Amino acid sequence: MFRKLSAEISHFKQQPLNFRVLVLTNLIYAFVLPVIDIFVAAYVMRSSNDPVKVVVYQLTIYTGIPLTFLLNGFLLNRFNIKTLYSVGMMLSAVSMMIMMSLKTLDLMGIAAAGLTMGMSFGFYWANRDYLALAMTNDGNRNYYYGLETFFYTIIAVVVPVMIGWFIEYGGRAGGDVQSAYRIVTGLVFVVTVLASVMCFRGHFHNPAQRRFIFFKFHPYWYRMLLLAALKGLAQGFLVTAPAMLIMRLLGQEGALGTAQSVGAIVAAIIMYVVGRATQPKHRLTVFAIGLVCFTLAAIINGMLFNATGVILFMLFLLVAKPLLDLAYFPIQFNVIDLLSKRENRNEFAYILNHEAGLYVGRFLGAATFIALAWYYSDEFALRYAIIIIAFLQLASIFVAKRLLKQGEELKKDDLINTPL
Repeated sequence: MFRKLSAEISHFKQQPLNFRVLVLTNLIYAFVLPVIDIFVAAYVMRSSNDPVKVVVYQLTIYTGIPLTFLLNGFLLNRFNIKTLYSVGMMLSAVSMMIMMSLKTLDLMGIAAAGLTMGMSFGFYWANRDYLALAMTNDGNRNYYYGLETFFYTIIAVVVPVMIGWFIEYGGRAGGDVQSAYRIVTGLVFVVTVLASVMCFRGHFHNPAQRRFIFFKFHPYWYRMLLLAALKGLAQGFLVTAPAMLIMRLLGQEGALGTAQSVGAIVAAIIMYVVGRATQPKHRLTVFAIGLVCFTLAAIINGMLFNATGVILFMLFLLVAKPLLDLAYFPIQFNVIDLLSKRENRNEFAYILNHEAGLYVGRFLGAATFIALAWYYSDEFALRYAIIIIAFLQLASIFVAKRLLKQGEELKKDDLINTPL
């Protein structure tokens, strides 16, 4: 076992410096992500007991992301990418501070905190996506995302349990739950500072200063946008559904943290093995398995809609989400690699436009939940909106299959037409 571990460490050390710094930066910031993804939504749910407000909060986040992607494109001409990347991480703590300072969670306050968090995600993901694209190639992207996902999933075991029971213990001991959330926010700020320090150890370069706003693309890109929209449909549910379901059915952060951690170690090992062992030709299979797991999670939740159903929902989700990311990002980056060379455009132009496709899906997913809650009930929406989205997402398998096939055809065409 130790020999195998030593071999894996040696393999990591053989990667370029920027590859290693990027992984370690994201590893440190990964301690913040469960707090942002789960407990902020739980805080809104606890304070308002209104799933619609949770979805509105998520929708304002998703509105802030594409706007910040656009702003980031202009700022890259003036600021180093490391600075903007760090600002994105720091803003997540600022957003939580805004949320904790609100005396009442009205829609305006939720929108302000959500837009700030959206700016945080916008700066973070815009620069992280570009750096991941620049620091990896099609041959090592499965390893990169498998490695990241392995650490993320391990952290997803520890952080939710510790924070969940810390918040709940604060309430049981006669303390103020709000104070516990404020302490967690302070810790988030410290971690974002550490992640920023690590980021500045890399020798990252900004994208070439060229035009990055386009409205017409190669037809191949529009199929990628369709896949992005289908992915966006479920993103809000992947983040907020666990918090909404557990706070509604169990009503305590400790249970939320424990449920989030159930099976995560097994999932982490699976993800690392999949990332290390799979090749580009396996991406469609990995993607399809992730989508099937998400659909099973949705069906189980809808049928049972109780504590047992939530636990099973979490188990399937813990496997589904990293599998989907493990396959999706390399597919996306391979498309960008092909088209940026073919159309002679800045890679960031595609990263920005891709975010627009995601936003369309996110908006439609959130609107589906809000419409079902408005016309039927919160419970109806929590049970059936996820099922509707899951079945729609299964169409992604056929879109991805055609995308990969067309990508191979374009590679052959470029090879044939390349002068010797």
